[in-house]
Amino acid sequence: MATFYVTNFGCRATQADGAAIERQLRERGLERAEEPAKASLVVLNTCTVTAAADQDARAAIRRIHRKNPDAQIVVTGCYAQRAPEEIAALPGVTQVIGNSHKHLLSELAWGGIRTSDVGSRPLDLECQADSKTFVPITQLTSDVGGPQSEVRRPIFVSDIFAHTELQAAPVFDAANERTRPNLKVQDGCDNRCSFCVIPYVRGQSRSLRLAEVICEVETLVAAGYREVVISGINLGRWGRDLAVSPQPSALRKTGQRPTTNDPRPGFEDLVRTMLSETALQKLRISSVEPMDWSDELIQLMAQSPRIAKHAHVPLQSGSDAVLRRMHRKYRPWHYREKIEKIHAAMPTAAIGADVMVGFPGESESEFEETRRLVEDLPFTYLHVFTYSARPGTPAASMGKQVPIHVARERSRILRDLIAEKKLVFMSRFIGKPVELITLNVSGSDHEGKYTEGLTDNYLAVRLQGNHPPNRWLPARVEGVLDGALLGVAS
Repeated sequence: MATFYVTNFGCRATQADGAAIERQLRERGLERAEEPAKASLVVLNTCTVTAAADQDARAAIRRIHRKNPDAQIVVTGCYAQRAPEEIAALPGVTQVIGNSHKHLLSELAWGGIRTSDVGSRPLDLECQADSKTFVPITQLTSDVGGPQSEVRRPIFVSDIFAHTELQAAPVFDAANERTRPNLKVQDGCDNRCSFCVIPYVRGQSRSLRLAEVICEVETLVAAGYREVVISGINLGRWGRDLAVSPQPSALRKTGQRPTTNDPRPGFEDLVRTMLSETALQKLRISSVEPMDWSDELIQLMAQSPRIAKHAHVPLQSGSDAVLRRMHRKYRPWHYREKIEKIHAAMPTAAIGADVMVGFPGESESEFEETRRLVEDLPFTYLHVFTYSARPGTPAASMGKQVPIHVARERSRILRDLIAEKKLVFMSRFIGKPVELITLNVSGSDHEGKYTEGLTDNYLAVRLQGNHPPNRWLPARVEGVLDGALLGVAS
C-alpha cells in the first residue's frame, strides 16, 4: 500500500493545514507511515515567518532526500508560496504546491487530476459560482539545472489574494493526542504590519462558516474530546468576510448574526454559538489581536466556566514609535487598557503575548519602554522573537538594522523577566485546588510516576500517579518544580 508522511513547520494554522492534508491523503487510500524514511510520499508543510524557518525547511528536504531517495517530496505551505523557484531547485523536490493550491494537493501529488487541467478546473461549487471574481489558478514550471537538464519540476502557485478556500481538520499534537485538538476557523490577514510576510503567502482574511465549525466541534465531542482549541491567523476577525443574510434565523445555517445594527457575524457570535449549540466541556481561544478583545468578549470569557481562562494578546512592542513603524493599529496605552480589563475580569487567568526585539531602528530607550510595559502588566508567559527581515516587506528595507548580538541580549532580558513573573504567578497556587485536563504524557522522577496535565489557566502540572488522558480532574497543588505545578489528585 502507498504510504505518506506529513511534516509541519511553524504556527498552529500550519499544523491545521497539515491535518487537512493528512485527511485528503487518507481519503485517497494512502496509509500514514511511521517516519519520512518509510513513506512513498513526503509532504513538507512549511513556514516562512523567519529566515530560520526557511533554513529549517531546506535542511529537512536535504535530510529526507538523503535517507529516502525514492520518495516523492512535495513542498507546500508559506515558504512554497513565497519562493517556489528557490525550493524547486533543491535536489529531491518533485513538486512545489503553494497555499493557493493546497486544497488540491492530494490530487496534484497522487493522481486524479492532470496538471494540464489545473488552470481550468473549478475548485468547488462555491468557487464555480464566483468564477467571475476568482482569478483562475495557473500551472508554472521551472527548468532546473540549466538548459542541458531534462528535469522539469512542476510548481503550482497562483495569486493568493484571489484564494477563497479554507480547509479545516482538527490537529492532534503528539503530546496532547486524544486530549486537546486544535481547530482552525480562520485564515489569512487583512493587516499589513511592516515586518510580516504572512498576508502575502496566506491571502485575505476568510472564515470557516459557522455551520462547518459547529459540525467539526460536534464530531469531536461525539468522539469523546473534552477540550477544543480554536485558532486562526487573525482569529478575532472571524466572520467579517461572511455574506450578509437578511433572515434573522440564518445564524445556525450560515453564520449570520440576527441584529439590525450589524448583520455580519462577529467573533463573539462564534464563541457564544459554540457554547450554546454543542456540549463541548472546555473551549480554549488562541491568539486574538489587542483591538479585537471587546468588552463583550472579555465578559463572555469571564462568565462562562466552559471557556478556559487564558488570553493570548500579541504585543510586539511597548514603544509607541516602534509600533508606528511596525504599522500596528494600537498604541501602548490601548494595549495596557485591554490587559488591565482582562486581568480585572479574570484575576487568575493566564495572560501571554508575542514580543519582538531588534526591530529596525529600535533604540535602547524604545526597548526600555517595552521592558517596563512587560514588567508592569500581569503577564504569565511571553513568546519572545528576534526580528528577522523578510524579503518584500517594508521593514526589510528600513535603515538602522539592529545588530544581532544586541537583539539577542534584549531577548535574554525579557526571557529572564518573564521567568520571574511566571514563577510568582505559579507560586500563588501552592496549597490551592485546581482543575486540570490530563494529557497523553506520563513519566517518572524521584517521587514516582506522574501524568502531565494542563490547568484551565494554562499551567503545566505533574500529577502524581498514572491517570488516563483526556480527563478533567480536580487536584491540589503541593509545589512548583522546573516550570510545572506539582499536584495530587483530590
